[in-house]
Amino acid sequence: MREIQWFPGHMKKTQRRITEELKSIDFTFELLDARIPLSSKNPDLKRLTQGKPSIVLLGKSDLADPSATREFVRAFSEDGTMVFSCDCKSGNGLAPLKDAVQKLCADRLEKNAARGIHRPLRAMIVGVPNVGKSALINRLCKKAKTKVENRPGVTRELSWTRTDLGFDLLDTPGVLWPKFTDRKVGENLAITGAIRDEVLSVEEIAYALLCRFGELYPDALQERYGITDPSDYDTSITAVAKRRGMLLGGGVPDEERAAKALIDDFRSARIGTFTLERL
Repeated sequence: MREIQWFPGHMKKTQRRITEELKSIDFTFELLDARIPLSSKNPDLKRLTQGKPSIVLLGKSDLADPSATREFVRAFSEDGTMVFSCDCKSGNGLAPLKDAVQKLCADRLEKNAARGIHRPLRAMIVGVPNVGKSALINRLCKKAKTKVENRPGVTRELSWTRTDLGFDLLDTPGVLWPKFTDRKVGENLAITGAIRDEVLSVEEIAYALLCRFGELYPDALQERYGITDPSDYDTSITAVAKRRGMLLGGGVPDEERAAKALIDDFRSARIGTFTLERL
């Protein structure tokens, strides 16, 4: 089975810029997708950020399985890391950040005060594409200052934004790693829209999504689509097409439209709130 590769030239440039900006950074916000906390955790970030203090945010928690999110927050916190689940669009879960930042950077604030330095702290937001970095900035700034779209690759340049929470934010374009040797990681990123849909065919993405439901939520699709066996792709997509009225001449199911509809229904949580992996 082929490896999934998605590493445009601008991502290499972003990696370089992140390293260059580190000298002016006090801490980082690492933003993960709560639906795929493991797959959206870039293994290169620890090296790129050179051990800067970090707060981990499980974003899009409104789209994820709440019980799974609680388990990931608990597990990621075991080493002392500050971890919060949140919905960056609504602001749910972001209230504790101001106090958390003060605690995380207490030593830096004390040193700055001793030197007569009274500037705001500086934070870099890092994460994979389409994980919600711009939405986080807009919510923390309480106004729409950055472009937000539900597709990867919208932010291409580094930009600073001031908040009234005691820290400034550096937005960075989403960064992936050169290749996904674990195909499930690449599939999960494709399912949630972190990589462009063209990298995998819509049928491949829909099949991977059905497999996740078969493994983790085998009964979840029955009420909405009448799917009884998510592992049976042809039957499942036919069920989606019939339920959504996506039929061609002679009642033949339009499988491509049905596959897209299934993916869109998952991404928008019209099916429900689900997490596609476990610890």
